Amino acid sequence: MRRLVIALLVLVGLFIAVDFGAAALAESAVSRQMREQIGLVDDPSVRINGFPFLTQAISGEYSSVDVDATRIRVGELRELTVHAQLRDVTAPLPMLLGSGPKSLSVREVEGTVRIPADDIERLVPGMDDLRIENVDDYAIEQAVEDGADKSLRTIEPENAVRLVGTTALLDEETEVSVIAALELVDGQAQIVPRDVRIGGDDAEPLPPAVQRTLTQRFTLRIDPGSLPLAATPTRLRAAGGAIEISGYADDLTLGDAAVSATG
Repeated sequence: MRRLVIALLVLVGLFIAVDFGAAALAESAVSRQMREQIGLVDDPSVRINGFPFLTQAISGEYSSVDVDATRIRVGELRELTVHAQLRDVTAPLPMLLGSGPKSLSVREVEGTVRIPADDIERLVPGMDDLRIENVDDYAIEQAVEDGADKSLRTIEPENAVRLVGTTALLDEETEVSVIAALELVDGQAQIVPRDVRIGGDDAEPLPPAVQRTLTQRFTLRIDPGSLPLAATPTRLRAAGGAIEISGYADDLTLGDAAVSATG
């Protein structure tokens, strides 16, 4: 009995090793294809989700595939992160591992571009140590109670962001806190300040002239380029210390030809 158990464990170990090895080869093939498809300099990280891999490989159908790339440059932006999740992917294993043309059918793609605080800091003159924070209903209500315009209540928290950093005012480093509305305009991120404070988010409102100056400084239109795999931008939000633009594309054919989509 003991020998049988040991033999079974060895077989399971071999199966897992073969499964992970085959998955790694397939992920490498998809990675090379995605580099060309998305237009990256280096191969992105690819993960074929689900276990066991071989079961999916035999059918040529994969529930989801994650593609990630970091430190992408677009214009003045230097640290963009791109994530694409491919859902219901059809790709026969012999085609993926073979030397011929590659072609993947994808029912749906969710694409996301993350703009980190360091990149936004570069766009705001004289700003250091910039942080991106989420805003909730309480923060908006508190800002109004502390003197912000009542129109601030019209902003949905999911469409708002707080930018906090330091800048030199009268030769002193001073903290600046900005509550801004996030607007998606032609696939680009637009940041529109609605309340600016110096010395912390609970500080007194600024004189109108100073408010206007800082508002202009923080008013930004950011173009992070297209979403991966022709996804149509539908959402703009603050998340995890960054600003994210995300969207979807349906019924794609990826391969040596250009990306095609029906929606």
